Order: sequence, then structure tokens, then C-alpha cells
Amino acid sequence: MDLKPGSHIHLMGICGTAMASLAGLLKDRGFKITGSDMNPYPPMSTQLESLGISIQKGYKAENLHPKPDFVIVGNVISAGNEEAQELVKLGIPFTSLAKAMGDFIIADRESIVISGTHGKTTTTSMMSWVAENAGAKPGFLIGGIPKNFSQSFKNPEGKYFVIEGDEYDTAYFDKVPKFIHYKPRHVILTSVEFDHADIYKDLQAVKDAFARLMNLIPENGTLLACAEDANVMELRKLAKCKNSFTYGFNANSDYRAKVLFQDATGTGFEVHHKGEILGPYNMQITGDYNVLNATAVVAMSKILGFSENRIQIALESFEGVKRRQEILGEPGGVLVIEDFAHHPTAVRETVKGIQKKYPNRKVFSVFEPRSATSRRKVFQQDYVQAFKGSHEVMLAKAFDQSKIDEENRFSSHELVADLKKSGVTAEDFDNADQIVAALKARAKKGDVVLIMSNGGFDGIYGKLLKALE
Repeated sequence: MDLKPGSHIHLMGICGTAMASLAGLLKDRGFKITGSDMNPYPPMSTQLESLGISIQKGYKAENLHPKPDFVIVGNVISAGNEEAQELVKLGIPFTSLAKAMGDFIIADRESIVISGTHGKTTTTSMMSWVAENAGAKPGFLIGGIPKNFSQSFKNPEGKYFVIEGDEYDTAYFDKVPKFIHYKPRHVILTSVEFDHADIYKDLQAVKDAFARLMNLIPENGTLLACAEDANVMELRKLAKCKNSFTYGFNANSDYRAKVLFQDATGTGFEVHHKGEILGPYNMQITGDYNVLNATAVVAMSKILGFSENRIQIALESFEGVKRRQEILGEPGGVLVIEDFAHHPTAVRETVKGIQKKYPNRKVFSVFEPRSATSRRKVFQQDYVQAFKGSHEVMLAKAFDQSKIDEENRFSSHELVADLKKSGVTAEDFDNADQIVAALKARAKKGDVVLIMSNGGFDGIYGKLLKALE
């Protein structure tokens, strides 16, 4: 990527959260950016539009005419893709997103990699905000849009680069987890569970991927491992770095979190470390999992030498991330909240957290199985446990299952039957419009509607807000 500013770089799969961020980083450096995507949707599509980057819809050979100087290929692209075949035919130099990030953006900076099955986006956003407040002038790339920054990326001015370390594979020609290319120096490992059933065959394969991350941390690097997760604790043993610490609620954690209060106004907590009490810290966001995320950030900030006062101010002013417990409005007195949760653990913790935050309000938990794993049978029973204790559950039919064998497909109808057996009020629907109609009829003033999907969910958010007005 020995390219001069003004050179034309084309990104295939530009609306992916990391790809859209990389597009912004490169445009900020003076490159001409174009991109293509099959299914652009907010918030990344709107971020790209605000940056003046046009999106070519669909993957076509003509997207590479006029011929760009360089192409970055996203992991949604297969070798047989028409645009990918044209790329090879034209002989244009290309690379993967993760390799471009490591070689070109992170380069020789100290990389702070936030990794794990859950909590990456919120923790990366929080870490970036604390580092910014501490005057470190970090660069960052986040798989979502943090409200404090209004965009998902920033070129570094200081020595740190904070990045969300995704375990998903890099590209069809680069079949390794993305974090392999991120030059991990300081690592937070939040959790390790089975996920991404389209590329990992079982939990052991996922653990093997994270084992590679542990081996990459240099001796003078840092590991913060979540003590609440047995898989994380097992993997921690593989790290050779001298600075290896645990965090959690567990009494044996090196950095132990203690919740002081948690209600509709937010959360207060303190962190106990070697007989010292750090904090107290106040946050606008809630949920035990967010306390764990914040504890990891406090610990990393202390290790990097950020001031206590700056950490406190940053956490108190941290506004969260778009699509993570984001309040969309309260039409007709019904509070509508959007969240990205799709893995059973994330769904369970999000529902539990919202019901705890609004203890005197009925919560409708609306879920669309849309991720590659949630559309498969593998978590069929786990979702029964995830929704246990929910006030009322509304399930959409799983998103496009045409490429999944029938016997391996997740069934919303079957989940509803199992939830009813366990005493949970639940119903499944064919589409978003039916869910909107049902909520319009059932939701009363004071109720909460929690919508969980990792995609566009057929525009349910705008439709529901309009219907409830």
C-alpha cells in the first residue's frame, strides 16, 4: 500500500462496520474512496453518505471501471463473486481489510485490541473515549458508532491505536481471524463462547483462534482476562506477557468490580485492586456486563498510566454506542429501545439488564434471528434459556435461510412453543409489519419495547415509532 494521497482505493463490502470505518480513515488521509455493497443499511450507510462516499449497490464487474489503483476486499466476498473475478482479471493489487489496517493504519503504534465473543464494541468505544480524555490522542476503529465521537473511526495523533479485535475470518484469500493482523500489544479478552457457526465447526475451533491471539501478545505487552469466563481463564495460561491480570466480580480477580447502585439513571461502581479502592465511577449505561466492560477499561487505563480523574470524567460522560441499548423515542409513552444483541448470552443479558433498569414497566422483547449463527439450529435450546424470565417475547421469522439445510435451520415457531411450556408469553410473526401491528394493539403507556437484531429488521424501528405516535 505504497500509495500517494489522491490515489483511488475501492472497497468491496464497504458497508461492513469495520470496512466503513476503514473507508473513513483512508478518506481522511486524502485518498479517493469508492465502494460496493449488496445491502447497505444504517448506521454505516449513513456514515458513508455523510463522508461523501458513494455506494455502488451490488457487486458488478463495471464497479472496477474506471480502474482503481488499489482494492480492499471484505470477508463477505467469495472467490466466485463477479466483482472479485474482474479484480483478478484486471490485475489490480489488493489486500484484506485486516491486513490493510495492520500494515497501513496501526503500523508501529501500540495497538490496544479489544477481543472476545461479547462486549467488544462497547468496550472499544469506552477505551477510546477514556484515552481521548486522558490526552493520549488515540486512533481507533470500532464496529459501531460511539455517540461521543459521532463516527466509528479516527486517525491517530498519539502512540495508541484502539481496535475491535474480531475473530471472524479476514477474506476468502486470507482465512485467519482479523485480530491476527492487528499487532496486539495490549489485549482485553472479554469472553469466549461458540459463535460464527458458518466458519467455526465447534467451540474448540473458536478457542484455537483465540489461542493464536494469546501467543501474539509480546512479553512487554498486557493481557486483561475476564475472570467470569472459564474459557478465557484457560486461554490466559497461553499468554507469555509479564503484565497478565484478571478482572471481574470474582473475589480473586486482580481488578474486582463492586456495584454501588444500578437503576434507570445509570450505574455506580468501584474497582478493588491490591487493597486500593479505585473510583467511584458513575456511568449512564447499565447492566452487569457493562460494569465488567468498564472494569476492564479502568484496569487498562491504570496500567497505561492515565489519570484517575480523567478516567472518572470519561466514564461519567460516556454516552454509549448506537444500536446498543439506544433509546429511539417514547411515542405515546411507550419507550422504544434498539439493541444489537443476537447471540443467546447477549440476548439474555440485554433482556435482564433492561428489565432490571425499568423494574416497574412491562418489557416486550422483540427478536429477529439474523446472524449466520442465530439462523441455524445450533442455539435453538440456548434461546429458551436466554428468554426465560422475559415479560413477553415477540419473534420474527429467521432472516433468509435459503442457503442453510432444512434440518439445520433455526425455528422461531419451535422456540415459541418451548417458551410457552416454560411459562413465558411468546408469539412468532412472519414479518416486521405484523409485529408492529401487534405492538400497536398491545403496548400501553409506560411499557418498554426492546428490539434486538444485528441487521435492518425490515425497517421495524421507523415503522413502530410512527405506529405508536
